[in-house]
Amino acid sequence: MKKNFTITLITAAFVCSGVFAQTQPAKKATVKPKTPTPEKVMSSTEADIKQAESMKTWMAYMTPGAMHDMLAKCSGDWKEDITLWMTPGAPPLKNEASCVNTMIMENRYQQSIHKSTMNGMPFEGTGILGFDNGKKVFVSTWIDNMGTGIMYLEGKWDAANQSIHFSGKSVDPMTGKDQHVREEFKIIDDNHQTLEMYMTQNAKEYKSMEIKFSR
Repeated sequence: MKKNFTITLITAAFVCSGVFAQTQPAKKATVKPKTPTPEKVMSSTEADIKQAESMKTWMAYMTPGAMHDMLAKCSGDWKEDITLWMTPGAPPLKNEASCVNTMIMENRYQQSIHKSTMNGMPFEGTGILGFDNGKKVFVSTWIDNMGTGIMYLEGKWDAANQSIHFSGKSVDPMTGKDQHVREEFKIIDDNHQTLEMYMTQNAKEYKSMEIKFSR
């Protein structure tokens, strides 16, 4: 009886030890983290060369060039004859406005302030036009007192047609979403310019404005 009891005890201990071993979580393999490769330390000569190259690039980016000189030629007081189409197919609305162009930030940007009267209310808008030496494109922003958004456009210079083909976005106040805007700005001569604006509504583009500038 004692012998059987001892055997039973040994068997139970063996079984329990096996079950216990099976219920223990497997040990995760220890992965030794990789030692990061030390960055190459530049010599003082290499650092000086890199800094000089960076400075040269930045100076080229910030220096006004031929495109900025072209904008400067447009400085002064201008008269605007405006035709508006509020919706596709709507009859055109005529209006007149004045515009003053001034170069700011040491000849880097053209500030254009427009004033008029629309629907019996005073209207004022401000445009900033520049040429981004890095992107090699014209950049344009527009704000006015009949909205709270900012229109942003980019455009490339077409030397053959003396034009800038702008494309960008503005907010559609009816939906609160961005809508595509396209502008064609043309320099006719030193004292005459035109601007045509096209909006996209319901996936269809329509002409929304035409301005004839003269000074």
